[in-house]
Amino acid sequence: MTERIAPLAGIKVLDLSRVLAGPWCTQNLADLGADVIKVERPAGGDDTRKWGPPYLKDAEGRDTSEAAYYLSANRNKRSITIDIGNPEGAELVRQMAAQCDVVVENFKVGSLKKYGLDYDTLKALNPALIYCSITGFGQTGPMAPLPGYDFVIQGMGGLMSITGERDDRPGGGPQKAGVAVTDIITGMYATVAILGALHERNRSGKGQQIDLALLDCHVAMLANQTLNYMTSGVAPRRAGNAHQNVVPYQVFEASDGEFIVATGTDGQYRALCGVIGRPDLGTHPDYIHNGQRLKNRVALIAELEASIHTRPRTEWVAALQKVGVPCGPINDLSQVFDNEQVKHRQIWRTLPHPLAGQTPTTASPMCFSETPIQYRAAPPLLGQHTQEILAEFGLHASEAAIGPGKTS
Repeated sequence: MTERIAPLAGIKVLDLSRVLAGPWCTQNLADLGADVIKVERPAGGDDTRKWGPPYLKDAEGRDTSEAAYYLSANRNKRSITIDIGNPEGAELVRQMAAQCDVVVENFKVGSLKKYGLDYDTLKALNPALIYCSITGFGQTGPMAPLPGYDFVIQGMGGLMSITGERDDRPGGGPQKAGVAVTDIITGMYATVAILGALHERNRSGKGQQIDLALLDCHVAMLANQTLNYMTSGVAPRRAGNAHQNVVPYQVFEASDGEFIVATGTDGQYRALCGVIGRPDLGTHPDYIHNGQRLKNRVALIAELEASIHTRPRTEWVAALQKVGVPCGPINDLSQVFDNEQVKHRQIWRTLPHPLAGQTPTTASPMCFSETPIQYRAAPPLLGQHTQEILAEFGLHASEAAIGPGKTS
């Protein structure tokens, strides 16, 4: 049987990033087969290593040093400790970058120049290098020097103005998403950009710098909401669990709890009306098309709610799914991983871990027919591969450059 080669096998990535946006990108690249070398500070490493509890537990149920947050974004990588503030340490990184295909960093604009690790310096050593810079606000503009944090960007970038219950209802007001979506989407855009730059390099032989800003990615992510504003001049407002453009597309309360109905077409709407025993609503001139339903939202929802409240949600979900109406329960994460579809897709995986025996990890959603994702290694311990990596690059280092106990 021929061994399957991963899509990015042979690509070497030097990962100078930390926290989430950069590591999310480099985990994608590592899952695709790239050799990702995570460069960390000798004292402490990636900030998220200590962002707990919860921490991964060992066989006796005791906390290890590895926080769940860190584990979420660093699978399939190797870790080397280098103090870039030490001239010898910075030189080590330069020599490694000269032999790598990609560098990913998320330092503040201009701060790597003093260490000789900026794009212009490394480009002179390696003209084919792809250098991806992730910052809060980009390499240019009046806010470029400022640090960027996901929560701040969710507010500045408009997401919190359209997320949360309506201001006129109990609990109304701005609300952030329950996960750092700006960091995640920036990591995804970074992944796509790097893949595009690698393709261009195959064509032209040229490397380049990629300038990615959390704010840019966040505003782009708002998709139809930005176009709602750009075409109408009216800023969308919070609508709770309802949709600003489509009706009915929201949470409904059944006799025993809540569930979601998301009718995206007039046909699905009419099917909903038939299931709940109100086919008259499906042909009523005030509701027959989505435009009319938007204008008459309040009256229509009152009619639908009166019928839906009469039966349990499991009955509604089964009946609606049978006729092709998109719907589903609102699950917590324990229910998510108990879902038969999630089990079938093997989204919960485990990897061997040197401190805990094994660690859970969520599967990559990228499914290839010929070159499937390989789950090669758990997120590395701090500096776990320092000597191994130095030897591969033909480098030697002092304790001052790489930290105590890791000299080659």
